[in-house]
Amino acid sequence: MNALAQLPAILGDIRLGHSIFALPFAMLGLLIGTRGTLPDGLLLLKVVLAMVFARSAAMGWNRLVDARFDATNPRTRGRALPAGRASPRGMAVFTAVCALGFLGVAASLNRACLLVAPAVLVVLLGYSLVKRFSNLSHLALGLALALAPPAAYLASRGSVDADARLVLLLGLAVLCWVSGFDVIYACQDVDHDRREGLHSLPARWGVGRALLLARGLHAGMLLALCVLAAMAGLGAMTWLAIALVATLLCVEHGLVRGGDLSRVNAAFFTLNGVVSLAFAALVGADMLWR
Repeated sequence: MNALAQLPAILGDIRLGHSIFALPFAMLGLLIGTRGTLPDGLLLLKVVLAMVFARSAAMGWNRLVDARFDATNPRTRGRALPAGRASPRGMAVFTAVCALGFLGVAASLNRACLLVAPAVLVVLLGYSLVKRFSNLSHLALGLALALAPPAAYLASRGSVDADARLVLLLGLAVLCWVSGFDVIYACQDVDHDRREGLHSLPARWGVGRALLLARGLHAGMLLALCVLAAMAGLGAMTWLAIALVATLLCVEHGLVRGGDLSRVNAAFFTLNGVVSLAFAALVGADMLWR
């Protein structure tokens, strides 16, 4: 089976639609970089392409290096590699093409983006390996997605200016948000992770304490967003967005209260997608209005 014939299975496995988690925050980073004005179409297209290439490379690498573990996990054994719908070579080719695509787009943006792009790839690909030796793998994933707003800012500016502190606060909010919902998601795999010697906070501390930590991380997200809104002098739409995020996060944690993991997919995919889109739409409108 050649790599091209495997592409539908590979694309289905990496779930391009899940780019929705980080992409809206990247758009806010871009707006901070353009000082609240609409970016030109070519810049916007390049940022979106860079995001899609980067995430696809990270997910392809994750599927490749985790194939052995995916095959032993009832939740993941239906993925393309363990199920035989794609080959390791096909996944490797896909990952390499996406990584090169990301580097190419970065080079077309500006010199600063080209210089930092290899380091960004190291973080994006490296997070998949962290669970082999550290319980902080959730923070590694959070960091990988938290790079999106600063990267989009740099794409528009080509340099770091005083208002970069705003985009760093946005990145911190993303780190806390993603790390928190990854802790929730990892609660499904406690038994598998312990059996395979993989590290996670639920595997180390148990589901109950891990869910408490997830709440703390999401509280950290809300704090970072409040500080950002105050420092940037944003208005009512931004504060409404923060209140909406707080409400949705409460709903998310209510779905898994008491260690009931039967609705994790609803908490993980649906609500977090709504959090990302709703927040970016309201804050983006506030920034453009001002």
